[in-house]
Amino acid sequence: MKPFMDENFLLTTPTAQKLYHEYAKEMPVVDYHCHIDPKEIAQDRHFDNITQVWLGRDHYKWRLMRSCGVDEYYITGGASDEEKFIKWAEVLGKAIGNPLYHWSHLELRRYFGYRGILNKNTAKDVWALCNARLQDPSVSARSLILQSNVKLICTADDPVDSLEWHRMLAKDDTFDVKVKPSWRPNKAMNIEKENYRDYLEQLSEISGTEIYSFATLKEALLTRMDFFDSMGCTVSDHALEYIMYDPATEDEIEDIFTKRFSVKPLTDRDISKFKTAFMLFMAEEYSKRDWVMQIHYGAKRDNNTTMLERLGPDTGYDCINNHAPSYQMADFLNALDVKEALPKTIIYSLNPNDNAAIASILGCFQNSGAISKLQQGSAWWFNDHKQGILEQLSSLASLGNLSGFVGMLTDSRSFLSYTRHEYFRRILCDLLGGIVENGEFPDDMDTLKEIVQDISYYNAVRYFGFDL
Repeated sequence: MKPFMDENFLLTTPTAQKLYHEYAKEMPVVDYHCHIDPKEIAQDRHFDNITQVWLGRDHYKWRLMRSCGVDEYYITGGASDEEKFIKWAEVLGKAIGNPLYHWSHLELRRYFGYRGILNKNTAKDVWALCNARLQDPSVSARSLILQSNVKLICTADDPVDSLEWHRMLAKDDTFDVKVKPSWRPNKAMNIEKENYRDYLEQLSEISGTEIYSFATLKEALLTRMDFFDSMGCTVSDHALEYIMYDPATEDEIEDIFTKRFSVKPLTDRDISKFKTAFMLFMAEEYSKRDWVMQIHYGAKRDNNTTMLERLGPDTGYDCINNHAPSYQMADFLNALDVKEALPKTIIYSLNPNDNAAIASILGCFQNSGAISKLQQGSAWWFNDHKQGILEQLSSLASLGNLSGFVGMLTDSRSFLSYTRHEYFRRILCDLLGGIVENGEFPDDMDTLKEIVQDISYYNAVRYFGFDL
């Protein structure tokens, strides 16, 4: 029997162990997409206890606790931070097969030096140990980032954001990690949302452009894109139900926009046409600016309306959406390609059944402009566990160029989540090691070293054009 999470955790062959320990383990981290609050980095937030840094905004953990019958009082309710931690420890102790078990113990080891097991019997001791560590003045948001060997972070920022914290960080020569904004214009696209007009008022004010048409909306967005560009932004991110292609004339889009401002109901086709026009406009601008377009699709959000009303969005009530017609994705990319306006693009699906479709479609639009100009994004959200990562990597290797893959991202709100890069690298090295030991690829360590280190770090640096 192998020991629990020893140094060769997830590494099942000698080749895998060599690839990880000698080539992957010490590589820096480029976190090109996350939801960390730049204010907490700029102010170098200190945390009072482990619950604040670990459970406060983690809907992964909340979902597991609910599945185990924990009362909401101990999840998002009024229980004390210690009570919430104790309940989490009780749940984690039985979470066999769940990636949260591995992530949590990796985090306890790296950041708190705890190599034991967290469960109901050890909860109080671990609570005390972690909190004592967090009371050290040297333990803060920035120190956790530095301890994780992170070189660059891209946060997710709305077009109306002032980016004041990014400005502060850019001027701070005491912190070597680069923190850049990324452009996330979902609210400007989501014309069907109840508060859409309120949002456009904010965008009008900050852009200095009165928005009364789709044309003026585009003007306002261009102004804000210029500002984001001046702040070092080179990355965008979009959340879609699916990648749609429902083309319309400019007059049709203006009529849809007018209808929305007249408070007339929009049809599903209206919404689809508007979002198609919005995404085509955005993509063309990214191409002009050499920004990377990231598209995350396949989530059906806020399914439990009772809990949505009680807790708000992003609290653990989303699921995988099966509706994702691949022909529309292909047509969307083609519409940009024929205009020579297809930017570097990363596509993530929440549905693992889409892996082969994505890889096959992207292969239709690769060209000499960049290595793997179109990327299949890493296993995301409900898929960033061992099986999901293996399926994504295997599909990409089978149908595309695994060696050109930009690798893992954190996509998290927690400063402790950087151990997911270790988790990913171990799985990657085990996959490659197994291929070599099965005689499917030569034992060519020079090439294997390059592949492992490129996927871990260098590919992302080159692809996004980061100055590191």
